[in-house]
Amino acid sequence: MSAVAEAEDAPDQGKIRLDKWLWHARFFKTRGLAAGVVKSGHVRVNGNRAGKAAHAVRYGDVLTFSQADTVRVVRIMALGTRRGPAPEAQALYDDLTPPAAKSETPVSPNPRYEGKGRPTKKDRRKLDLNRPGALE
Repeated sequence: MSAVAEAEDAPDQGKIRLDKWLWHARFFKTRGLAAGVVKSGHVRVNGNRAGKAAHAVRYGDVLTFSQADTVRVVRIMALGTRRGPAPEAQALYDDLTPPAAKSETPVSPNPRYEGKGRPTKKDRRKLDLNRPGALE
């Protein structure tokens, strides 16, 4: 029997450490990373900041935390007993995160060169001359 199947049988199954649940649900690669995010105060449980990794969470709690460049809002649907595969981990929570608004123009850290890929040698010389301190 899988961890999710056991969890679905008993919704009032108790409590689990917050860092352990975040790791089980595969939001963080290691339990240490999850604990670090919780200790730094970046995780909220039902609107209240969780100050320690051992904060107990249970079925129905709503977690709010940042992951990469988005703020995730999830409701705990099951506690789980192990860190299983991704489909099993996704069954542990209900994602309440609002869909991100798509920007019309993609933001790229690299400049565009008239639809081409890399700049030519001539374009590169022009770029070098336009930089401050180019001829010092």
